[in-house]
Amino acid sequence: MRHSSWPVMLLAIAATLPAIAGAMAQQGAKPSTDEFAVGGQREARAIKYGDWEKICFKPGGAKIVCRTTIAGRFETGQIAVRLYVVEREGDSTARLQLFLPVGLFVPAGARLAVDNGTANKVPFTWCLTNTCIAGEPAEPGLLRDMESGRNLTVEVVDTNMLVVTTSLPLDRFAAVRNGAPAKLFEQSIEE
Repeated sequence: MRHSSWPVMLLAIAATLPAIAGAMAQQGAKPSTDEFAVGGQREARAIKYGDWEKICFKPGGAKIVCRTTIAGRFETGQIAVRLYVVEREGDSTARLQLFLPVGLFVPAGARLAVDNGTANKVPFTWCLTNTCIAGEPAEPGLLRDMESGRNLTVEVVDTNMLVVTTSLPLDRFAAVRNGAPAKLFEQSIEE
């Protein structure tokens, strides 16, 4: 009878679990999704950054939403990194979003540091076929540092488990963020 072998198989599996757990403990293995070992570090290949730009949107009678953005491109013209600081009129919090190429170790997230200061981890929220997006509410301290800093270092881990870094210029960030938008897109809705 086929069903009579199930209890024997289950007992065999249950008997081996303590041995497996003991072997993992002896090897120092810790089953954690936050831990990973990197195999080195490299600078991202030649990325050319454009200028900071502030673009705002006013949909119908809603509040204005502005994004202060910069993009870096590889020599091929493909976007290597795009950073948005998104702010809604009247809200006290901003949102930070990074658009990065696919082929990254997503659980590691992205790390941002201004002028080699304290790193801020930004988790990946989703990936599409051509980009992965990391985002979260922007820490006010990070935004202050970005306004007074010289460079923003972006650090990610690729699928080869190498830490990949690039530095975005911050020299015009504060003036652009606090200035008038370069473009304002309005949509009027008639009722």
